[in-house]
Order: sequence, then C-alpha cells, then structure tokens
Amino acid sequence: MTTRQHQLLNKLNLHEQQVNAFLPDASGQLVRVVGLTLEATGCRAPVGSLCSIETMAGDLIAEVVGFDDELLYLMPIEELRGVMPGARVTPLGEQTGLNVGLALLGRVLDGNGVPLDGLGDLHTDQKASRHAPMINPLARRAITEPLDVGVRSINAMLTVGKGQRMGLFAGSGVGKSVLLGMMTRGTTADVIVVGLVGERGREVKEFIEEILGDEGRARSVVVAAPADTSPLMRLRACETSTRIAEYFRDLGYNVLLLMDSLTRYAQAQREIALAVGEPPATKGYPPSVFAKLPKLVERAGNGGVGQGSITAFYTVLTEGDDLQDPIADAARAILDGHIVLSRTLADSGHYPAIDVEASISRVAPMVISEAHLEATRRVKQMYSVFQQNRDLISIGAYTQGSDPRIDNAIRLQPAMNAFLRQTMKEAISFDSSALMLGQLSAQCQV
Repeated sequence: MTTRQHQLLNKLNLHEQQVNAFLPDASGQLVRVVGLTLEATGCRAPVGSLCSIETMAGDLIAEVVGFDDELLYLMPIEELRGVMPGARVTPLGEQTGLNVGLALLGRVLDGNGVPLDGLGDLHTDQKASRHAPMINPLARRAITEPLDVGVRSINAMLTVGKGQRMGLFAGSGVGKSVLLGMMTRGTTADVIVVGLVGERGREVKEFIEEILGDEGRARSVVVAAPADTSPLMRLRACETSTRIAEYFRDLGYNVLLLMDSLTRYAQAQREIALAVGEPPATKGYPPSVFAKLPKLVERAGNGGVGQGSITAFYTVLTEGDDLQDPIADAARAILDGHIVLSRTLADSGHYPAIDVEASISRVAPMVISEAHLEATRRVKQMYSVFQQNRDLISIGAYTQGSDPRIDNAIRLQPAMNAFLRQTMKEAISFDSSALMLGQLSAQCQV
C-alpha cells in the first residue's frame, strides 16, 4: 500500500471516528424527574433533538434542552404521566420537517404542525425545515407600500406598511383578540397566519368560530397551543407559525402574521431556562429570553426580489398595565412601532380601545403621502389638546372663549370619537379611512 493510500485511509478512519462521536447512542435510562425536567444518562444526543421515553402510558416524546457532563436534560412535548425510574431513553435524531403547502389554508394545527380540527391528515407533498436560514438584511426589500388592515384608526393614524412588525400592547380584557379578528376579516393580505399561544382553550374555539369566521378562516392557517400545553409546545407554536408564514412569503404572497402572544413565548422560554439551571436576570427572566425574542421577530418582514412579505402583529401582555414590563420594553426596541390599547377607553365602551397618543408606526412616513401625514399630525394634535385639558373641562374650570384651540377641540371631540370607533363586524378600506381623516383634519384648523 502506497504512502498516499495510507494517508487517505487514516483520513477516512478519523472522519468516521468524528462522525461516530456525534451520532446518538442507542439508549440510556431515566435517573431523575423534577417538575417537567427529565434527566437521563447513558445516551448521547444533541441539544434540540428528540428522544423517546418508555412510560406506563406508552412512549413519551421529549426534546433535549441541555446537558451537564454525561447528564442529559429533557423536557416533554406532551403531557408527562406514567414515568418510572430507570425508564429507557432512546434518541430519535433530529426533528422532522414541517408539512407545508396550500392545503394548510383553512386548517387548525398544534405546535408540531399536526391538525387539531378533525378534518383529516394534511395532504401536502412538501416539507420545510423548522429552522429557516437567516435573511441578509441588505437583501430585504424596503417597506414602501401600505397594508390595508380594515381598521380605520390604524389605516388612517397608524398606517402599517407591508413587511412591518408591530406590537399590540394591552392588558387582559381590553379587546386585543377582537382587534386581531377585525384585521383578519378586513385585511387585503393574501394569506393570514394566526398563532394562538398560551391563551385559554375556550378563547381558541371562540376566535376561530366567532371572531375569525368562515370567510377569514378560508385564507388562514391557525396554530394553537393553549395555556395547558407544555412550555416546549408553546415555543414550537410560535416558531411553527413563523415558519408557515415564511413559506408563503417565499412563494410571493403578502402574509399577515398575528401572534397572540409574544409574552407567552417569553414565559415559555423562561420556564425551560430556569428548569435547566439558567440564572434569572430581569424580573425572573433569564438572558436567553432576550436573545430568543429578536431571533423570532427578525424572521418576519419583506423578503428578497421575487418574494412576498410578512407583516406581523405581536400582542404583548402588559402585566398590571405596566408598559415598562421587561418583555414590553424589549419588544418595543425591536419592533417597527407599537399600538397601545387603553383600559380607560375600554371601560368607557370605546372600541377598538386604541390610545392614539401613546401609539406610533415608525414606517408610516415612508408609505403614506405628505398630505396624509400632515392630516394625521393635525388630528393627533387636536386630540391631544382635549386630553391635556380634559380635567379642567370636566369640572367646569375652563371658560369657553379663553383658548380657540381648546374650543375647537371640545367642538370636534364627538367627531373624533366617532372616527376612532368601529364595530367588530365592520371593515373600512384604506382609501376610505384616508378620505375620512382628510375631512376631519380640515375641521382641525382654527
């Protein structure tokens, strides 16, 4: 055997040893269960891969979420029951791809992409990797066109562009789910992807049947992982929703992605990270939470040449109506604008309860005309004049005629309230919204 053949053989043997070193071992055993964290020894599997655990209730699928020397940390995707000491743990390798295709439209899926609606299997012949490659920021198209969402106050005052990422900041019970439903019915987007993550199971059925309706559901894909599912399933639901939206964007469709909620995604990651020993940081949230948020959000937006767009709305649950909550603060920094829902407006029967003073769309100047932008500025200023002097007006301390601007604000307040209100079943086009804004703006000049 020649020297070159010896070198080649040694190289092949070394490569085989390296490959074998990273191949999953045949099986191990379960040695400890603490809460939802399972600890196994005797097997080797990479982080993010799946393992099968023998239980009294059948095989349990779990994901590897960490390791410590020879100890593997796993977390179940399904309900944890029937687990015994010394149970066999068998690595299954990397996660399978996600079924994608036009057959997804009108379907309701769980976080793994498995149908929940009882309409049978997904008849798709395509699979997409769960981890899409990152898009070079210089390859993305600029945001230049407005997207009609069917809600007058957003179309007119907080115009959203195709490919924009917006935050919907709200406490509990102020109408964020209803507002999302209004967008699904009134938008001009080609495809709608809805992620219902960490919410009440009752809300999932109500959203699909009553808020979304047959018309909205026909062009929508709903991914649901209610609050009683495992934290891994909630994480997967957000990532599955985003991956489906990316698939349709790559086909050239304009996609509206509605994620309810980003806070539940962060809380699910917090549960997993704390369970495997990551130290808590801001208000109990470990650093990995603030690393995963931008990775999820940055996947939305415009694609490259020949691709479509993902316009995303992420609801952010502000605990105790605190807009300085760590997740709310982090989300505001990485999104292209925010819409704040006011509990005061909701309590007074003003729906949608959008606080136009506290809300902003950062790309609006790039997608609307100068006349539209000026009209928005005038109406906002007049609305703010009334709000700033509301207490004086309410107690009768303001004397009519003292300030022409305040007089005009009082006179226009009923018209402004009527402009900002909208019924749940009503859909108002972008052009109609801009026309009504112009008419209202003309009355704001003193």
